[in-house]
Amino acid sequence: MSELRWDPFIDSWVAIVKERGRRPVDFITGRKRIETTVCPFCYGHENKTPAEVYALRPDGSPADQPGWRVRVIPNKFPILRIEGQIESRGEGLYDVKNGIGAHEVIIETPDHDRHPADLRATELADVFHAFRSRLIDLRRDKRFRHIVIYKNHGVEAGATIPHTHSLLLALPIIPPHLCTALRASREHFRRKERCLMCDLLAGELADGRRLVRVDTDFAVFTPFASRYPFSLRIVPRHHQHDFSMLTDQMMVALGETVRDVLGRLRSVLRDPPFNLVLHNAPSTLPQPGKPDFWSSLSCDYHWYFEIIPKIMEPAGFEWGTGFFINPTSPEEAARYLREAAV
Repeated sequence: MSELRWDPFIDSWVAIVKERGRRPVDFITGRKRIETTVCPFCYGHENKTPAEVYALRPDGSPADQPGWRVRVIPNKFPILRIEGQIESRGEGLYDVKNGIGAHEVIIETPDHDRHPADLRATELADVFHAFRSRLIDLRRDKRFRHIVIYKNHGVEAGATIPHTHSLLLALPIIPPHLCTALRASREHFRRKERCLMCDLLAGELADGRRLVRVDTDFAVFTPFASRYPFSLRIVPRHHQHDFSMLTDQMMVALGETVRDVLGRLRSVLRDPPFNLVLHNAPSTLPQPGKPDFWSSLSCDYHWYFEIIPKIMEPAGFEWGTGFFINPTSPEEAARYLREAAV
């Protein structure tokens, strides 16, 4: 029989339809390819992009020249622009803000043909160094309330350039879904004096059926109420609300974890398109008129990565209810991934 499962972290229901029992092979279809003639993210093409705002250059090479390991640039076609001040106005019952923010591209390797699952743990750690550096820098700007970092892999997941890269958006607002998670975390902490994600993780470690990978620093599991088949959470095992607090040693451990998990997904689902999203705490800079805004954040929120293979599209039920239908139980998905040959 199918089940309706509720996830307290996202405050939403998911229909797990076990009878459909879709296996990995059922999701493997022809993948779309991106064809490029000149890639602006490759060595020697630095003049085809905006000037870099950050780079790891072990050879001491000059900015906007070859020699980098990871390079961060403003997006050439930004959703939000960094110049100007935030203005807010009402239009009847609606609200409008001008599009102030930051939109950056993190180019993860100079090698055009590297698959993200083939990057070494130390190379992924370099990418996470760039994440941390940009988070710390952009948080100094009081205009920005939240910074989201994400990766689109494959055409179906939204990638427009095949060269592996991630994206960063600094927003002047806190997204509604994050507000939901923040409220749920705060209320759980007020009632129980414990972190909600820490409690969820303890339950997953005790149960074991949805675990994919566990080491000293990180646990990977398919959420109990997974909205999408084979979706994953990568969660630090020790409480930490902010990704920018990661040590260099933990970044290498995280690189090992991400590399392993991406390899398992590639093996089981034959290189699926996917989105990888960093769910992190918002800015803690004081807000005018809100002196205690998210004052318990360091105690109640817990950052994590989410990986969502784009192997199903929402349909009428999802749009009509806000719920999701998952035809592969999280327990079965975890088993396939645990048994994957990496």
